[in-house]
Amino acid sequence: MSLTTRDALVALRRDLHRYPEPAWREFYTTSRIVDELERIGVDELHLGRDALESEARMAVPDAEEIEAWRERARKKGAREDVLEAAEGGHTGAVAVLEKGEGPTVALRVDIDALPQKESELSDHLPTAEGFRSDNEGHMHACGHDAHATIGLGILERVKESEFAGTFKILFQPAEEVVGGGKAMAESGHLDDVDHMLALHVGLDYPTGEVVAGIDGFLAVAQLHAEFTGHPGHAGAKPEEGYNAVQAMAAAVQGLYGIPRHSDGATRVNAGRVEGGTASNIIPESARMDIEVRGETTELKEFVHERAMDALEGSAQAYGCEVDVDVVGDAPSATSDESLVELVAESAETVEGVESLVRRGDLGGSEDATYLMQYVQDNGGDACYVCIGTSHPGGHHTATFDVEEDTIPIGVDTLVGTIERLG
Repeated sequence: MSLTTRDALVALRRDLHRYPEPAWREFYTTSRIVDELERIGVDELHLGRDALESEARMAVPDAEEIEAWRERARKKGAREDVLEAAEGGHTGAVAVLEKGEGPTVALRVDIDALPQKESELSDHLPTAEGFRSDNEGHMHACGHDAHATIGLGILERVKESEFAGTFKILFQPAEEVVGGGKAMAESGHLDDVDHMLALHVGLDYPTGEVVAGIDGFLAVAQLHAEFTGHPGHAGAKPEEGYNAVQAMAAAVQGLYGIPRHSDGATRVNAGRVEGGTASNIIPESARMDIEVRGETTELKEFVHERAMDALEGSAQAYGCEVDVDVVGDAPSATSDESLVELVAESAETVEGVESLVRRGDLGGSEDATYLMQYVQDNGGDACYVCIGTSHPGGHHTATFDVEEDTIPIGVDTLVGTIERLG
């Protein structure tokens, strides 16, 4: 069914919503996207290791977890050729349309879901209409089902349009763990891109409002720290132990003691801490997941360096060791005015757009910034567009949902922008 109608777009979004998959496990999602790409017809289709730089992937789960989700997707009806290409968690796709001489324009949309149980309340539209998540404990709580749908709708419309040039669309895995952007940026598919677009729905902007350029991306690094000490009997021989939990607790205090910076906003959070086995055993191991952010990439690096000092210093102070892995990372970015102007011009002509905001701040992090920065560093321009949606629950909550009138607004706005570029 052609995605040039609202009903077809809504049907596809609901199909993707019903089967959410987390980072690097988006097997059915990739398969469903490939179905639509082949129906539309593209000049190039890249899957698996051909779509991304494998060694640049971050926050990749273990092989057993990946294979369990691949088998789930197989039972759901995912295509065997896609499952083979995506083996080992190499999910996502890149499609290319060649439409004559002209610029190369790329659009990035993310496709992964969150480990969030979806609401079963009767007034939650996916529950009421029968497209609530089939993968219990996971849901599209940030609108990536709508992003993938909008991207496919844009592709079909661009193919039928008078656009002259090359159009690439990148269906990126693992945004929610800021683990996939770098792998897509370094895939080679952006090397010849002149103009880079990315999009998001919602962000607390209502349906009918378009933000032509989002800025205010906080650069982010996500860290996993493993503390190792030495066990001991807490009653009989406490002096023989080196307490990993004690070292970790001191590190938490050290993290929150990192000073603010006069150049801009910084953030730090110890989001998960755990360790020990019993009340009478001095714990020999503990682990924590940490996030540091900065208003600029340089500020993020400042917090990251101070965080490492806190982790290593606390471990040393209590006779322990600590190993730290960076499991997610993304820089800051700014939308270029050259593209903000074109998005604004397009949005003003779109049915359903009731208000236009030229620029807005994200106030969070997004690894589309890797792709934006890559293109900008190569002399191109980039822009991150927000298509407002009046979601009933906040992003990443059980009641989040996309108001479906948002989807054709997103398609029309971005198609108009792309046509202005070519």
